[in-house]
Amino acid sequence: MQLPVQSQSALYAEGWEAGAGPADLLAVARAADAAGFDYLASCDHVAIPHRLAAAMSTVWYDPVATLAYLAAATERVRLLSHVAIVGLRHPLVTAKQYATLDHLSGGRLVLGVGAGHVREEFEALGVDFRRRGAVLDECLDALRAALGPEEFPAHHGKRYDFEGLGQRPRPAQARVPVWVGGSSPAAVRRAALKGDGWLPQGDPRDRLPGQIARIRELREQAEVPGPFTVGAITEPLYVGTPRWDVGRRTLAGAPWELAESLRAYRAMGVDQIQVRLRSRDRGELTDQIAAFGAEVAPEL
Repeated sequence: MQLPVQSQSALYAEGWEAGAGPADLLAVARAADAAGFDYLASCDHVAIPHRLAAAMSTVWYDPVATLAYLAAATERVRLLSHVAIVGLRHPLVTAKQYATLDHLSGGRLVLGVGAGHVREEFEALGVDFRRRGAVLDECLDALRAALGPEEFPAHHGKRYDFEGLGQRPRPAQARVPVWVGGSSPAAVRRAALKGDGWLPQGDPRDRLPGQIARIRELREQAEVPGPFTVGAITEPLYVGTPRWDVGRRTLAGAPWELAESLRAYRAMGVDQIQVRLRSRDRGELTDQIAAFGAEVAPEL
């Protein structure tokens, strides 16, 4: 699941999150860890311009700081950046941050990356917004080197060039999984050819099979080796019969009913689903997390 509180876009934030803080994040993370959730996710934006503030809000916690804070309070749940806009920073800076996070958490990092979409953010940091796709492509190559096993990684590209510079600690994982976010043709191609997984952004169920088939086709044509994780973001969920208006798009009902609906994702070729559970306060959310883990997840 993506964590509440740490990002508060009007598209998905619940009303109670506006007054929430670190204690709420901690309680939710511990509940998800105890319930057997696979990962917790945190978003990435440096600054939001006035023109987007009403829709996106300006509440975007730093993902490295947030995930590191929660790593110390959890035991097994993985820690996902969903997604880090890695093109905003030099790859050596990104590698230093996320290698340290992986080291401190005992190898629980999943590095989710994306191209970004806020033009002013790029301009303020001196990065060419129009070239963000090409920048991300090279960042991925540079990060493969910088997050690999070598203490002195090397990369020689058009924008970034480094060697002979040591970085420790190294990641705890021999290979940090990199999942690429986005649903545009360019993002899907990038995920297929450069990623270990794909994080779609807003694809409805009827669009996913075509996207997954395209990824498989691209990987087969390029003979890309290794496992690949296909993700999906589900509709909003509520375990049980809600006594309040959870919205017409929300899937609500008995655990077996939710499981029956969610198993359709597996039939499409999806490996992991990211859920968003509706709630009116922290207590209701942690109750929903516990119910999903105990009653719905075993049926998947």
